[in-house]
This record gives sequence, C-alpha cells and structure tokens, in this order.
Amino acid sequence: MDPPTMWRATTVQACGLWPFAAGSGAPMSGVPLGRHLYTGATVCGDPLSWFTRAQYISNPSLFMLGMPGLGKSTLVNRMLIGLAATGVVPLVLGDLKPDYADTVRALGGQVISLGRGVGGINVLNPGAMGAAAKRIGGDAGRELAAETHGRVLNMVAALITIVRGRAMDDHEQSVLSAALHHLRERTPEDRQPLLPDLLRILAEGPDRVRAVTLDRGDETRYRDAVDPLHRSLLGILDGPLGDTFASDTSTRIDLDATAVCVDISRIGEADTQLTAAAMLAAWSDGLGAVAASHALADAGLRPRRWFFTVLDELWRPLRSASGIVDRIDALTRLNRTLGLGDAKITHTLKDAEALGTDSDRAKARGFVERAGMVVCAGLPRQEMEDLGHIVGLSRREIELVSSWSSPPGWAGHGKREEPPGRGRFLIKVGGRPGIPIQVAITDTERRLHDTNKRWAANETVLKKAST
Repeated sequence: MDPPTMWRATTVQACGLWPFAAGSGAPMSGVPLGRHLYTGATVCGDPLSWFTRAQYISNPSLFMLGMPGLGKSTLVNRMLIGLAATGVVPLVLGDLKPDYADTVRALGGQVISLGRGVGGINVLNPGAMGAAAKRIGGDAGRELAAETHGRVLNMVAALITIVRGRAMDDHEQSVLSAALHHLRERTPEDRQPLLPDLLRILAEGPDRVRAVTLDRGDETRYRDAVDPLHRSLLGILDGPLGDTFASDTSTRIDLDATAVCVDISRIGEADTQLTAAAMLAAWSDGLGAVAASHALADAGLRPRRWFFTVLDELWRPLRSASGIVDRIDALTRLNRTLGLGDAKITHTLKDAEALGTDSDRAKARGFVERAGMVVCAGLPRQEMEDLGHIVGLSRREIELVSSWSSPPGWAGHGKREEPPGRGRFLIKVGGRPGIPIQVAITDTERRLHDTNKRWAANETVLKKAST
C-alpha cells in the first residue's frame, strides 16, 4: 500500500484543518538542507546563519566527515546555492574532481583553472591584499601590507615544507623573511617579484639578509646558513612545482564575482606534491582576497560582503609533509570578525591520525574541536567511537551513523542502487542532541553535481553496442 500524500503549509494557510500537528523544534534558520529523518520536519542551517541570526554556534565554521560517495559535496553544494541567494560569496578554494565548478558557473561566478599548462599562481604576488593596501594608504594600509608579508612568507614556507617533507628551521624563516622584505623594496612598482628573483637575492647576499644569518662577515658562514634554503627553492623551480609557481599568476580572483571556484582537477591524482601545493596556494590567495575585501569595506571603499569558503579533501595537504598542518592552521585560523564562514571536508579522523607526529595529530584534531558545526555522513563504528571522544556522541547516534556506512545489497537488477546512507547526515552542535536529516536534491542540482558523468557516458556506449 502506498503511503498517503503529505502536504505542508503554515498555520495561516491551513487554519481550517484539525487536529494541528505539534512542531518538532527543528531549526529553521539558514539554507533548507532536508527533512528530519524521524519527524519529517524541514531542517535549515549553515554556518553563517547559525552564527549570525540564530546564534546557535560561536564560530561560523563546519567540519564534515564521511565515507566517499555518500553526498558530502552534494550537501555543501546546497549550502553554496542557498547562501549565494542571500548575497554571500562562495569561495571553493581547490576543487579536485571538480565537484563545484558547474555550480559556480550556474551562479554566474568565476572559475579559475590551476595546473601544469593550464594556469599558474605567483606565491610572491600579494594579490588583492597588496592592491588594497596601496589603495587604502595610511596606517591601515601599512598594517594590511604587513599582514600581506606574513601571508606570502607562510605560503613560501609551505612550498618548501612540501618539497622537503619536513618543516623549515626557525632561523631559515628569519632569512626568508628578510629576503622577501629586501626583494619587495627593490622590485619596481609595475611588476611583481617571482621565485627566481628570490633565489637571486639569496645568491647575492645583501646586508639585510646577511645580518640575520650572523655570518659576521664570513662568506663561508653565510653560505652554510642559506644553502639549504637555496637548494629547497631550486627544488621548487626545477622540480614538480616549477611550472605552476615560477611565473606570474594567470588569473586573479575577482572581488566582485558572485562566486569563485579554483579548479585544480587537471592535476593528476598521483601528483601529490603539486596537488597539496596548489590547494594551499588557492587557500592563501582566496583568504587574502577576503581580507582585502573587508579592509576596503572598513575604509568605505566598497560594500561589505560576507564569504563562505570550502576547503575540500583536507587530508591531501595534511599528508603531504610533516609540519604542513602548522601552515594550514596559520591560513585558516580566522577571526570571527572577518565576516567569513568555512567548511572543511575530509573522509575520517584517520586522516589526522596518519600524520607523523603527536603535535601534528593534535593540531589536526583541533580543526574538529573548533568547528561550530560537525556534520557526519556514514562512517564505520570505530570511526564514530573515536569521533565521540571529540564531539560527544551518544550510543544511539554512533549506531545510527555507522549503519549508514553499509554498502547496497546484492539483489540488484541492472540499475545503479544507492548506498543506504547516501544523503543522510547527522548535524552536531556542541553537547546538543544530533539532528539526523535526509537530503533530497532537485533535478537542477542533480545535473550540476553528477559525480558519475564519465561512468554515465560509458554506460551509454555499452548500451548502444549491445543493440
């Protein structure tokens, strides 16, 4: 017997009907996400709405975990569309598959391609922050320029960490900072410095750089201090990262775009170093653009805009090198006053546990602990047990989410059967009971976010061949 048709209306529209159903108390502030798994009530939410209007959370951030293929990026795409409709600017900083590029195009946004032979990024270019600092001027401009220097320094250090497979030494960061200051001062206003220019500064050894090496006029002491750094920069330029980071930025982020996606899907799956470096560079450039936009708004030079950044496949840069978690933490530890919400997405907590040191693992777990919202798709029971120590999950919640990780049954009839957990999520906020939801996407969303496009094409060919 088919279930009866269900209709939904406000009490004003349905005032003649009786008896009234009691409300379930599901949150109704933010982007409509789906229906409550038990009550059928509509559930709405997103990090920005729950931080600003509803004030359910004290940090406008979301951390999402779940096995592949259960709809994590589909739910985030729903948030992108809903937030864009309210004037928030979605920023997808490193789209690997791509999962979000078509959605950003449909929103009339900007899609930037990054990879070998496709597009590059100059990590020494201060980008939107540098341009904003010059436009603002005065003390505020100088403060923004100082912040710009720190962001460039952090990004170059991140590339060196990826190439080496370990973190830089403290004294090397001092040398690098002095060299960047000297390079910025000697570079003409009409051009931006490049990594080869930084190499030349180390080779020349100006007094400002020599002073922090404590060479005391001894050339041998200077070379001993800078040669490891010099070799690492050569490794960037002559190694797998050179084509992408050795020249000018191909396309700058448009601060007036309705949405932005940095598409790095053309980088090969096995090219782990370039993938991690491209993701970090995209994050640095995108978050710098956010800071520039707010600095200009503070100075009354442009309207205020809010942003929502998506940092997907977080495990890739985390695993690229020991110490890289510090660089990600420095890039993403954002102040609540910046008008920026973010979503960090990964598969399981094991992505953090696989890091090399206890310090790195603790900092990676901190991403989950600081998140205002934690959203779980299907995860194995042991993963949920581990997550429960951080988030505070009940036994019933652990059993529910772990049941969603089961594969589809064997009794298929030639049709693609969905896993039982696809589209199901548990939303946790602090110590509150979790909200289990079922997401049902529209036909438009399904067309924009079809992760099986290549498989569908193969099936079409096979069907034609069999007829």
